[in-house]
Amino acid sequence: LCLPLSILWTTLALGASAKDPPIDDVAADEGIPFKHFLAFDSNQTCAADNHAMPFNNQIRGVNLGGWMVLEPWITPSLFYQFLGGDETNTAMDYYSFCEVLGPEEGNKQLKRHWETWVTEDIIKQLADSGAVNSLRLPVGDFMYEPYGPYVGCTDGALDYVDALLDWAHAYGLSVLLDIHTQKGSQNGFDNSGQSQRFQWTSKISSFPRGMTTFQHWPIRAAYWIGDFDSDAVTYTNINHDNIAHSLRAIENLVDMYAGHPAVLGVEPVNEPWELTPLKELKKFYWDAYLIVKRKAPYWKFIMHDSFRFNPETWGGFMKGCPDRALDTHIYQAWMDPSSRLTFYNNACAQKEQIALMEREFGPVVVGEWSLATDNCAMWLNGFNDNIPGFPRSPCKYIPCSLPYMGSDQPGTPVDPGAAIQGPHGTGMSGPSFGLCPVDRDWMTERYNNEETGSSWMSSPPEAPRGRDGTDEVMSLLALKKISAFSGIGHGFYFWNFRTDLYEPQWSYLLALERGWIPKGDLSDERIINSCHREDVGAFVCEANRESPEE
Repeated sequence: LCLPLSILWTTLALGASAKDPPIDDVAADEGIPFKHFLAFDSNQTCAADNHAMPFNNQIRGVNLGGWMVLEPWITPSLFYQFLGGDETNTAMDYYSFCEVLGPEEGNKQLKRHWETWVTEDIIKQLADSGAVNSLRLPVGDFMYEPYGPYVGCTDGALDYVDALLDWAHAYGLSVLLDIHTQKGSQNGFDNSGQSQRFQWTSKISSFPRGMTTFQHWPIRAAYWIGDFDSDAVTYTNINHDNIAHSLRAIENLVDMYAGHPAVLGVEPVNEPWELTPLKELKKFYWDAYLIVKRKAPYWKFIMHDSFRFNPETWGGFMKGCPDRALDTHIYQAWMDPSSRLTFYNNACAQKEQIALMEREFGPVVVGEWSLATDNCAMWLNGFNDNIPGFPRSPCKYIPCSLPYMGSDQPGTPVDPGAAIQGPHGTGMSGPSFGLCPVDRDWMTERYNNEETGSSWMSSPPEAPRGRDGTDEVMSLLALKKISAFSGIGHGFYFWNFRTDLYEPQWSYLLALERGWIPKGDLSDERIINSCHREDVGAFVCEANRESPEE
């Protein structure tokens, strides 16, 4: 058994985990009986018998993002119609999409979208690649416990989920149902269904005249778990109604799909932000786990780490409970510009923390990652908006795509004669004269000294003919990430399976087409040995005396 030195030292220093449940507490709690285990409410742990299924899956998957939960950056063709809008007619997320268009028009456009964004041919293509064995499907809580403007607007969505599950089963793929949205928003991002908080600022911007403006990032908050005080940076109360709503949605979802052979399991909430109170979040995870296990005893239960991927937060949580795993999302798109070596080293370095969490918590799945090394993808940080200071480098521009759902889509194609249009957020991102920003190219090593970041930062966003090293850099980076996520942990789901714009750094299908991601299984020698350079000198070997002899 080979371990990173830092992990070995930690093991020797800690000895037995300090998070082991007190024996007296377990003895006093007789436990709630389930099919293959006892659940102890007193300390949120379990005692499983020999029939309990271990989490022994090795996932190689992709996310089907942008389908059941809209995100403007993934499918901008749905949101071009709101360019040039004002406070009364602009949609920036799924919630406002249904709110602005209304149930009839919104549903009409969504059905066109559902028909074309994910198809049986795409699922077959993913399966035939040999590079995918599982799909992570983001769904809305409102699909299983309807509320607000989603009512009527999203009618028929569940029929498409049923079809997807049947396709997946037919092609030998499992499906993780990821509840991507929560009432009130669990993180303030548009991927939660509703950007929170949001403020129109046009009336306090007298110059230039007639400009529609807003702010989101400087005042972002999340209200699913309760009322948030931005000044004190804390929650003043807990919204038990919202939590109960989420648990009902989970129960309804389990009732619908408990018997479907394609379902791998459920993720009860995607990316609850790092300020979510841990006591309440863990109680929510525990209650949701018990709901799932009562009705679907063999489902996996995968919990997001709330952007706190450390043993201090999750070590020992739900110890002994079968089928649970921790989801962490690892992106490089928000890193500072640097050399290719920096990104290679960062990718391989993830193994150390994943190994630590595998030991202190248990199975780890990297539920989202991409090959993006910059923040250039249009609307990645919100419709017509950006995080202040992003993107860090000038972006490449390409012709905006024609609408994937057909020419009937309002607002398409993008007007090639129009400069960037409002409304305008605190940062800038959007189409200009028919061109859309996408990820930068990497230059060939001759013109981009890999030992430093300065030459890459001064390189043009689009590589001159004969100087494009993107294929080389992305291929090596993909191998290193796959090695880190699958060689130590329990696998991954790439974000995303496709993109509306030509963005192979974010599209698994395009990355496969470019040859960046290898087809076939994870035993490829190129994957296994891809981090050798980064790992040299960082590991020591010790005997595992409990392992069976060959």
